[in-house]
Amino acid sequence: MRAKIAAVASVIAIAASAPMALAGTTPNFVENFRLTDQERKAHELFYYADAPAIVLMATSLDSKEAKKSAQALQALKEKYADQGVVFYMISPVEGNQRAEAREMLASANVDVPVLLDERQLVAESLAFDRTGEALVINPKTGFTVAYAGPVSSEADLTSTIEALVAGEDVAPKMVEADYKEKLELPNYEPAKFSEISYTDDVAPILVDKCGACHAEGGIAPWELSSYEKVFGFAPMIREVIRTDRMPPYFPDPHIGNFENNDELTDEEARTIVHWIEAGSPRGEGPDPLLEADLEVQDWPLGEPDYIVEVDAFDIPATGILEYEYPVIENELEEGKWIRATHVRPGSMRGVHHVTSGYIQDYKKSAAVEEDSIEGKLPGGSVGSYTPGQNPQEFPAGVGTYLSPDGAYRFSMHYTTFGKEETDKTQVGLYFHDEEPEYIMRSSVIGDSNFEIPAGDDDYYVKSYLKFPADAEIYVLYPHAHYRGKHVELTMQKPDGTEEKLISLPRYDFNWQRDYNPVEPIQVPAGSRLIAEWWYDNSERNFANPDFTANVTPGDQTHEEMMYFRVNYRWLDEMVQNVTQHSETMMKDRLFASLDDSVDDMLQKEEIIGQRNVWLAKGFDKYDANDDGLLDRAEFQIAQKDRPADPRFGNREGVNEFGDIEEGAGKKDKPNADMTSLETKSTSGAGVQ
Repeated sequence: MRAKIAAVASVIAIAASAPMALAGTTPNFVENFRLTDQERKAHELFYYADAPAIVLMATSLDSKEAKKSAQALQALKEKYADQGVVFYMISPVEGNQRAEAREMLASANVDVPVLLDERQLVAESLAFDRTGEALVINPKTGFTVAYAGPVSSEADLTSTIEALVAGEDVAPKMVEADYKEKLELPNYEPAKFSEISYTDDVAPILVDKCGACHAEGGIAPWELSSYEKVFGFAPMIREVIRTDRMPPYFPDPHIGNFENNDELTDEEARTIVHWIEAGSPRGEGPDPLLEADLEVQDWPLGEPDYIVEVDAFDIPATGILEYEYPVIENELEEGKWIRATHVRPGSMRGVHHVTSGYIQDYKKSAAVEEDSIEGKLPGGSVGSYTPGQNPQEFPAGVGTYLSPDGAYRFSMHYTTFGKEETDKTQVGLYFHDEEPEYIMRSSVIGDSNFEIPAGDDDYYVKSYLKFPADAEIYVLYPHAHYRGKHVELTMQKPDGTEEKLISLPRYDFNWQRDYNPVEPIQVPAGSRLIAEWWYDNSERNFANPDFTANVTPGDQTHEEMMYFRVNYRWLDEMVQNVTQHSETMMKDRLFASLDDSVDDMLQKEEIIGQRNVWLAKGFDKYDANDDGLLDRAEFQIAQKDRPADPRFGNREGVNEFGDIEEGAGKKDKPNADMTSLETKSTSGAGVQ
């Protein structure tokens, strides 16, 4: 450990009001942080508040010293494998070095996660600058540091761990060492932190990246109104940056490139945190926040061409509310093509989500003949709302058609919050001036065949859609409930190659958004879009409504969903050439949701879930060729025996995710079972 912390033992022992000791010294306790590992999984320090001890070790990725210290840490991990002690390596890197981290772990035969600190802010806060430096943290005393020294000092380190495991009081221990390898922290220059200008450097970042929410009437709990307000919240700002909670943008920066990227750059994050570390000095110059025009616009895209008034709904103070499905007839006298939508909830606290669909032939007049082009155009979403959602704009030349004979149908999920309130949601529609060339489509990759065991902290669900024709994707939208923790979408092409389209190392139920690729994603015919979800049903998941419950799929947030919506168009489909590709793809969705091996066959062990007990019991009967597998043809024949699902008996035109279906007309019979749902094309947008 560096010489200037020779007196750290006494510093550690003194309770301090600030979370950090002097710059460059080992902290007396550790602030929360979140980092992503070599496998794109997120890890947060405070998640382990109940652990007896947490061991953090600094490492590089490409040296003999890194391999040696990693093996020493691995030995400790194996020694305390059954004691609940948590072990991590932290590597202050720049850029994407996950491959290097995986290579180092493989060569050292080590399975301790490497947390990649690309901003170096966590390594700085821990005073890490040498490979093999270790901290032992005691979560039960406020994440205080119980040991600081080399991982190679086994006697001192293990005695500390054993005392913590035994629940004993531990005197902070500091062990000096002559470390062989210095870690590079090129951005850590504490002497220059006080030179960072609030006026020129910090405030402009806050206005640009935080002002949309931290405005008067915005969704954030406080306003960016002055330096004084920022100064008061400075410790919280530092904490939400280190945990990567704010700004609320969660895709992995090394996978995909999205238009609505509100994330701080590494340099912006360092600028703000380093300024706070310097004491948040006001400095010279005007206060940009006093002059910033931060306000929430009713209609960010301008006044809509048409506003749909959703039926008012009285939200009670308490209770669990079933979804509402209001239908509102279109009052426009001529057909229109949507180019953008914006949903404005009337009750920000009571409206949990809004999804929608359009019923083209609701009034069924003679104005639209079924065999005409207009009569064949599919319905589509007319907008959605989820926490953090922005207005939704279509790409140029793409639209959703609204027939004059149609009706809007909404799926409204309301939640009670201890106060009665009336919701009057509005939906602003923006129309193309001329008929577009292409039709916006929307489909859901989903699975409702799972049950998450109580206490399981890493339950895995996979499903896919197989695209029968060439397409290009405009929007990616993942969705789960409170147990959802990590999600990825991969395109598997017909030649077997794979492309990762998006990864959210940490899914946040409180902020759900569309992610729009800067360039549309090209999907060759025959490709699969494979969605993978990981769920945390453990007690450590602070958002978990009930960690003692086995969780099954359902609409309500105490239940769970496996859901991933994609908005796209078929390359060979135009307004004058409507195809059946979406219908073909959606007929295959139930089979795909069971085909976890992604081999176009169903094995017996893949037939899981309460809704598929009938199929598991009759598997041998449906296996007509006795090969121990069900192919798609055998599976479709079996569907005649699928029992009705009572959940869908009174939800005409609604699928198993609570979404509105394309083509759901007034004369549709109520959906009686999953089979009828799976044969329709889904156009919902963001259910909860």
